[in-house]
Amino acid sequence: MKTTTEIVHELIDKGVLVTPAMLKTIQAQNSQATNTPQTTTPPPVHLVKNYTKKTTKREVADFVQHYTIRFKTIERMIRQRPEARGTTTIQRAMQSQAETSTIIGMICEKQETKNKNIILEVEDLTGRAKVIISQNNNELLQQAKDLFLDEIIGITARKGDGVFFATDIIHPDIPFHELKKSPEERYIAVIGDLHFGSKKFLAEEFNKFLEWINGNVGSESQKRIAQLVDYLIFIGDVVEGVGVYPGQEEDLTHTSIKEQFKGFATLLKKIPSSKRIIIGPGNHEPVRLAEPQPPIPQDLAPELYNMPNVTLTSNPATFILNKTNTFPGLTILYYHGYSIPYYADNIPSIRAGGGLKKVDLIMKELLKRRHLAPTHNSNQYLPDPEEDHLIIDTIPDIFITGHVHRVAVSSYKNVTIINGSCWTDMTENQEKRGLENQPGKVPLINTQTREVRILNFHKETNQRS
Repeated sequence: MKTTTEIVHELIDKGVLVTPAMLKTIQAQNSQATNTPQTTTPPPVHLVKNYTKKTTKREVADFVQHYTIRFKTIERMIRQRPEARGTTTIQRAMQSQAETSTIIGMICEKQETKNKNIILEVEDLTGRAKVIISQNNNELLQQAKDLFLDEIIGITARKGDGVFFATDIIHPDIPFHELKKSPEERYIAVIGDLHFGSKKFLAEEFNKFLEWINGNVGSESQKRIAQLVDYLIFIGDVVEGVGVYPGQEEDLTHTSIKEQFKGFATLLKKIPSSKRIIIGPGNHEPVRLAEPQPPIPQDLAPELYNMPNVTLTSNPATFILNKTNTFPGLTILYYHGYSIPYYADNIPSIRAGGGLKKVDLIMKELLKRRHLAPTHNSNQYLPDPEEDHLIIDTIPDIFITGHVHRVAVSSYKNVTIINGSCWTDMTENQEKRGLENQPGKVPLINTQTREVRILNFHKETNQRS
């Protein structure tokens, strides 16, 4: 819908004299159109990866098979990289007479020597090898410092006496991606951790957002954008949960998880039914903590399942939005982000550069590794012997995370990177976890331009940027 200003300019360009009476009529018609309830069917969601398997007892063999599947999948990704042509197994490289070989392995051990060299022990399905990264190769050494256990890399190296001397490190990485843009101007809103049910939930700020999404507040341009929002993605921790941490009951307004979901659903019902709402779980939802997490269960949140414009997904999940007969749509990778704090602490360059304040850099590193939690200790995980749902096998157009309560917007090889905000003031538990909340902010993705703007509903500034 065109704004009043745009209509007036068009009339002037056509030589029409716009009188005060005519202007009043245009404004009235525009206002009526803006406030007309939406009755159209919400746009669809095309699920690509959505994990719904139930929790079962796992055996040691399941762990072995799980890691074998991960290794083989990421090994294939590395082999497709031009710098990894001619790769061989560790066993063959050890037996080869060739001076230089390229191997692919999972990092089992990593240590720094007194001489400031880095020694890696890597493993593939045929054996193990020690790889030395010399301090004399400063660029490669800095790259090696940011390597972490259990990630899978390619290594080009010179063969020594029972060891390899690395000359290049190859990540599976993502290739440069086509910057897809929808033919029409539409918007996707990213809604950060809500924590409904907490005494610290920012109800006033979220109600301001609800007023905006209904076109009741803001400038004419902002009202027009609100009408063009097709999708709202809630990135987990939509409720505060129960029993998430010791003493949490003191922080709750609703001590029943069902009541929390019921109250959350009441808020969602204030969003126009023409807009598609997508909700994935986080670590505060009543699902298993081990990833991948299944969708929020229907028996605990029946109100959400009764809303025709709500889609509930697993964590992580991959889905396509804005798909039409002439446009393939935008592929979204959703991950709540439980592993992010681990990498903020364990990637030296990021830890020194700001840690969790550099969440977009962590997200880039995960894209490079083609895995959402490469290290065994970075999350709790479900060792599915049939698949590793955390592998980034489908290259997304947009990668969305949350969990750390900070807004970040960036781009990596034409993949739009967004970490969401939150709708909660600081709790004692969040302070202990090292979080620094940036509440009340909503990243808006223009699907036609792929630009991202941030709306700010936080009461301290009460401004939109």
